[in-house]
Amino acid sequence: MFELRLLAPEDRVETVSDALEALDALSVSVEDADAQTDAEEALFGEPGMPPPKEGWQRSRVIALFAAEASAREAATVLAAQDFFADCKMLGLADVPEQDWVRLTQSQFAPVEVTSEFWIVPTWHEPPPQARQVIRLDPGLAFGTGTHPTTRMCLRWIASRGELGGKRVLDYGCGSGILAIGAAKFGATNVDAVDIDEAAVEATRLNADANGVRLQAGLSELATGRYDVVLANILASPLKVLAPLLCGLVARGGSLVLAGILERQADELKLAYAPYAALEVSDSEDGWILMTARL
Repeated sequence: MFELRLLAPEDRVETVSDALEALDALSVSVEDADAQTDAEEALFGEPGMPPPKEGWQRSRVIALFAAEASAREAATVLAAQDFFADCKMLGLADVPEQDWVRLTQSQFAPVEVTSEFWIVPTWHEPPPQARQVIRLDPGLAFGTGTHPTTRMCLRWIASRGELGGKRVLDYGCGSGILAIGAAKFGATNVDAVDIDEAAVEATRLNADANGVRLQAGLSELATGRYDVVLANILASPLKVLAPLLCGLVARGGSLVLAGILERQADELKLAYAPYAALEVSDSEDGWILMTARL
């Protein structure tokens, strides 16, 4: 394979990327050309929503081609276009053949939730000290255990001990990892819901792979009251969902919220004040876990 690299201003990224795809690029990716410098710019978007911008002020566009001739032809065609006037060719390079599967797998090691509770990809053996294990490989849905918000939710589940006889809801389930964790710790009635069909399917497959029983479906599956409601999303949707999520918690039940930055604690407390008294229960790398008893 051959890699063609270009530099494009923010307002040309989409046009250049579309042109590369039309010129038979196998893939097109966009990076911040100023990454790892003082000029680096962070772009954040809500899951399931389009990014706030198509690129950075100075974007590096990288296109992969099957053959060198195809990459050179694409470079020649692009250079002749009016829209390419403010862009620049950075170079063409041969991409060495690699075992991409093995390379990808090497980036995902077992993740420690507690000393005895681990998330382990299928190509790894569980650590000898693991007493409880979730088998989970990286996939299309969020939630492999590498993010602090996921680990904090799972730590909370583990700290409850046995959840036998409890009804648990994982709202915005992603990969289903929290629902699976609840089932592993004894919850007998577990619902996992998401607005994304791919997440629902991923949850079903991951539950089967872990030998646990749960119900996965779209958001309307969540009905009645639950002893535990878990929602690892982001602060903005969590604020909007306050009356809905609190309305799903049984009297004396627990509400567990994640996807919240430390600086957002007060605005979450304010949004939930009419329904529940949130408090910070855990923190890691600038993220917090907020919980309430109803």
